[in-house]
Amino acid sequence: MPSGRLSVLVLAAGKGTRMRSKTIKLLHPVAGRPMVAWVLDAAAALKPAKSVTVVGYQADRVRSALAHSRSSFVLQKEQRGTGHAVLQAARHIGSKPGSLLILNGDLPSLRSATLRKLVATHRRSRSALTVLTAELRDATGYGRILRDGKGRVERIVEHRDASRDERRVREINTGVFVANPAKLFPVLRRLRPDNDQGEYYITDAVHELLDRGERVGAVCHSDAEEVLGVNTRQELARASQMLFDRQAEHLQDRGVTLLDAARIWIDPRAKVGRDTVIYPGVIVEGACRIGAECVIRPGCRIVDSTIGAGTEIKDFSVVLESRVARNAAVGPFAHLRPGSILDDSTKVGNFVEVKKTRLGRGSKASHLTYLGDATIGEGCNIGAGTITCNYDGANKSPTDLGKGVFIGSNTQLVAPLKIGAGAYVAAGSTVTRDVPKGALAIGRSRQKNIEGWVARQSKKRKRAKKKS
Repeated sequence: MPSGRLSVLVLAAGKGTRMRSKTIKLLHPVAGRPMVAWVLDAAAALKPAKSVTVVGYQADRVRSALAHSRSSFVLQKEQRGTGHAVLQAARHIGSKPGSLLILNGDLPSLRSATLRKLVATHRRSRSALTVLTAELRDATGYGRILRDGKGRVERIVEHRDASRDERRVREINTGVFVANPAKLFPVLRRLRPDNDQGEYYITDAVHELLDRGERVGAVCHSDAEEVLGVNTRQELARASQMLFDRQAEHLQDRGVTLLDAARIWIDPRAKVGRDTVIYPGVIVEGACRIGAECVIRPGCRIVDSTIGAGTEIKDFSVVLESRVARNAAVGPFAHLRPGSILDDSTKVGNFVEVKKTRLGRGSKASHLTYLGDATIGEGCNIGAGTITCNYDGANKSPTDLGKGVFIGSNTQLVAPLKIGAGAYVAAGSTVTRDVPKGALAIGRSRQKNIEGWVARQSKKRKRAKKKS
């Protein structure tokens, strides 16, 4: 990036009525995040000296959604057009010479590389303002870029104001600008809302700058789909798919096997290691980290989690805000709830639910089990149907298993509870007291066999049937 102060201004005040929603358009999710968050990320990659977001409709919700960004916020109390929105940030940006990148918040597909090119071209040309444009086969509804015989920008005309010949022009205004604040702000302050909407537009400033003899440049971007705003639910879906497709190509280029990329959705923030194989129907949400040589089988959902190298997540398993170490096996039909930690070579199998529990190295819970608020040592075996009874109706209590503990099938471990290293718990037990190291715990009633009971019951039923 050439030297010089760069500021970024993101316009995020409008409602977006075409979405037919109670929620402001810019908070609708694209690839798992509010669309405006992607815009701020693309701009942040340019490392601007200052970033300002103009908010208006549902301002508090927008601020909350962008709380982790490095942007400051300016309130536009009345939404009176793009020119008016830019002026609200003038005091924060300042009027010294430099470069001000102005972006609409509904451009989630925008790449940082596109913005770098635009800013660099603007600086080299020493223009007062540069607009990013694109060519569309059908430009209906968009403002047109009109050029003179030498290809210089002559003016920008809105579709509703364009003549029949002007509407044949295919080059459109994307609403992305770079301007010199020292030249833009004075012009914006002199504008008058001489239009049907009574609003102030940046495009009006373009005309004023040209009338003053200033240079206005235009950079025509080759990928129109990248720079078009999201206004409808259909466009929202297309924007999400574009980001997922980019991520799929990126991962494939780096050695990840996607067995059917069109039916796999991986968050663009996620990292996946080489030689990992991902099956159809997998959804990866958030900034997940999946190691090398993993296998993620069909129907799995992984959210904000870390998966170690060589681990297999089997069919239709859910992993939420958890950490799974190397060479582990999860599923099929397993559920790791937030706060779960699985150490190396662990196994969580069919219909096992784990919550806020650490499973030590080499430990196994293979079938039909619930483990909540537990710490399980290395090399433990948890039998089918085991339940940690961690909630008494008022409080959650912990269960602690030492190294090498064996828990028999159909066992209830009533917390708070500690089971010492190497201890055994007999199948069918309800354990309510701590178990010493190396002990056998049996917590079940004594078995009683009643000889001849079946035959006697059969005779009773026959007699009752005859009487009836």
